[in-house]
Amino acid sequence: MIDGHIHSPYCPHGTSDSLESYVEQAIKTGYTSMTFTEHAPLPPSFNDPVPTKDSGMNPRLLEAYINNVRNVKKTYESDIEVKVGLEVDYISGFEEETKLFLDEYGRFLDDSILSVHFLPIKKDWYCIDYSASVYREALAASGSPNNLYQLYYDVLVQSISADLGVHKPNRIGHMTLIKKFQQLYEPPVAWEQMAIDFLDHVKEGSMTLDYNGAGMYKEHCKEAYPPLKIARKASAKGIPLIYGSDAHSSSAITQDYDGLDSSLIR
Repeated sequence: MIDGHIHSPYCPHGTSDSLESYVEQAIKTGYTSMTFTEHAPLPPSFNDPVPTKDSGMNPRLLEAYINNVRNVKKTYESDIEVKVGLEVDYISGFEEETKLFLDEYGRFLDDSILSVHFLPIKKDWYCIDYSASVYREALAASGSPNNLYQLYYDVLVQSISADLGVHKPNRIGHMTLIKKFQQLYEPPVAWEQMAIDFLDHVKEGSMTLDYNGAGMYKEHCKEAYPPLKIARKASAKGIPLIYGSDAHSSSAITQDYDGLDSSLIR
């Protein structure tokens, strides 16, 4: 059992659970491999739009994070494979800064994820999974649900084609995150086709997908990222799906693993 998407006490919007507590919980539940994928520091010139300014790791803590995960990796090497990783934000227009970051730190990583959380709409940025109220603002600014979803998938496509250097992450994070508040704001009829079309870009880019259980525990989502139908289409195209608990606490290890189709997981 492999988990490729786990956060840590270095997450500014997570818990203070120790790295060891995550690992011990993973061992207890039968994991053979786990990747800590803490939110990478945001590009220096990008202004985090969330009120708490806590979307990315404090850059001053990055080396401590890498070193501490390495230490844990060594401590538990006879029990479980622990990988050092990051969840890197793709932010349209900030590719060069992201590439410079990965050029410097990518060689220390065993695994990583490329995710889209931020969308540019007119002259503002919106973190589309931050809160229902921010999502509502993004929806109003974009003009319609169809426009917002199309922008999200356009940016995801950009993330695949972007030149982020030799250490560019090879796995797309939670590809249906735009649906986090779907029970409050109904998705457009065309959303499913947008997602299916996106899979072709994932395939062409030889990338993998984060099969993320966290959405099932979100009050207004209640489904995995991506949902079963899309996950099956991805698998049919030969796209590897890597389970991700997206745990922000040690108790969230194996989050919704039993609710996913384990036959699709690589």
